[in-house]
Formats: sequence, C-alpha cells, structure tokens
Amino acid sequence: MKKIAILAKVHDPRCQGVAEELVTWLEAKGLVPMVEAHLARHLGNAQGVDPEGIVACADMVVVLGGDGTLISAARLIGEREIPILGVNLGSLGFLTEITLAELYPALERCLKGDFRVSERMMLMAIVVRRDREISTHLVLNDVVINKGALARIVDLETLVDNFYLTTFKADGLIISSPTGSTGYSLAAAGPIIHPALECLVLTPICPHTLTNRPIVVDAGAEITIRLKSANEDVFLTLDGQVGMELEAGDVIRIKKAQHHTKLIMSSSKDYFEVLRTKLKWGER
Repeated sequence: MKKIAILAKVHDPRCQGVAEELVTWLEAKGLVPMVEAHLARHLGNAQGVDPEGIVACADMVVVLGGDGTLISAARLIGEREIPILGVNLGSLGFLTEITLAELYPALERCLKGDFRVSERMMLMAIVVRRDREISTHLVLNDVVINKGALARIVDLETLVDNFYLTTFKADGLIISSPTGSTGYSLAAAGPIIHPALECLVLTPICPHTLTNRPIVVDAGAEITIRLKSANEDVFLTLDGQVGMELEAGDVIRIKKAQHHTKLIMSSSKDYFEVLRTKLKWGER
C-alpha cells in the first residue's frame, strides 16, 4: 500500500487535527497521502484530491469521524472495494470501531499486510418512473421509503422475486442489509443480523396492520416496491444521506449489489463486544 486516502468529518476540529498529524506521519513513512479535496481546503496546507481521483488511485482509505462518514465513503468507493479503516473520534461506532489510540498501530499492521477485513454486503437500488430507469444507487446500510411529517400513510405494493408479498399500509418501509440492521431498521423493531450473513431485511415503519412484522429474505432475492398512492410527500432515502421525492406509480427495485464494502477490523474487539457496548447490554 502506497497511496492512502484520508476522508473526514470536515467540520469537526478534532478530525482536522488528526488529519494533519496523519498526513505528516504518512509522508514520514514514504507514503502518499491523498487528502479529499473538501478536507484539504479546511486544512489549508494539504494537496487536495477529488473523489474521482481517490476512487481511481487509492490503495486504502482512512475515515476519520463516525459511522455516517464511513457510510458516505463506502458509497463513494464501492465498486473499487478498497479497504477502509474507520477511526471513531467520539463514542464507539458499529462500523468505526478503531479508536484514536489504535490508529497508528493499526496502520502499521495494515502496511505489513497484517489485518483482518470484514466484507459487508451492499445493496443496489433502481428507481423506475413510467417504465424508465431514472436513478441507480449503491447503498451500504438501507433504502427507506417514507412519508412526509404531515402526510397520511402510504400504500406500498411489495413483491419478492415477482411473488406478491403484501401491500404495506404504513408510514414507510425499510429495506436494509445486515450492516444496516443495527440502524433505522433496529429502531423500527427490526432484527439484528450478523454482518457476515447475506440477506435483506424488510421492516415496515408503523404499519397500519399490526401483524405486519419484519421479514428476512435471501440475499439473492429482488425486492420490487410500487408506490400505489402518493397524495402527500413521499421520499426515497439512501443510507439516510441522499434521497429523492417519489411519485405515484414509481417502482423501486432493490437487490444485492455485486460489490462489497471491505472494513478493516480492530485487533482488540470482536463484533459481539461492539454490539454489546454500543447497545449497553448488561448495564443497569
């Protein structure tokens, strides 16, 4: 590994300080730091690289911030499958499990090739309007269809591999990957799925029919959702970070993506420790 990209939560002064130190450390090792252009403008003394350059050239990505910053990075580099080292400068994250104290020892191991990678399944979401694909999205966590704050419940006709499942009458529907099962889906009473599994989770949001429960389907399945009615605002949100307004009749197709996100794992923590700590299990 020679070219190390650095992405960060740019408005966080802590991230800026760590990024400056990291650039110096990498240069001292004879490596090439590739500072994302927006971050470079905040640092003032680093050569910026646009996202396309990072995707094309980086051998590894270091993400400074929280899970949200890492999810954004995963979508950026998804098709390249570059290993990502996520460093959390605040509380422990589900994805950014490396602490600041572990950053440089973890980097030393990575440069020697001594690291473990967790391959995370991603989702592909395609929006079809009047029989024409209008957008395609690569997603790590979840695809969410939900109504506006003051809108009525929406009708979402849902098929799995072209077999009719049901028409959800609800505030919305979450389709999550195993990684995303500990996000919005969990808050909507969805199950926790171990990230090594490959499957899709459908979790209705406040369903009108209380027997509508979350359902887990095979990763090879394709989910098709048709928005039956949209008298009010209805939105498609991807990883909680980007989105678009939907229209009545729009179809959203969701399936397993061909690419994975490769997360470099902490040498001192396992998944269950992260889960237990983050969810505060066993505490009184």
